[in-house]
Amino acid sequence: MTTTHFTTDDRLLTPAEVAALFRVDPKTVTRWAKAGRLTAVRTLGGHRRYHEAEILGLMGASAAPLVAVASVAPDVAAAAG
Repeated sequence: MTTTHFTTDDRLLTPAEVAALFRVDPKTVTRWAKAGRLTAVRTLGGHRRYHEAEILGLMGASAAPLVAVASVAPDVAAAAG
């Protein structure tokens, strides 16, 4: 397995945002994290967050425009998917 280095300014995604990109249920994303398929960061409140760079790396470069659209106008990204 390769080592991925994350910076402090790397954007963190919620389970719902990751689920929308993969078109799965947020619980599936949580199961992937528990199984070690995704690296989860825990917030102070205990919620999971995922490094955007890792998610985009898993999806490939074709997901980058979707993330950009989703961060600017979530309703437009939903209509596009």
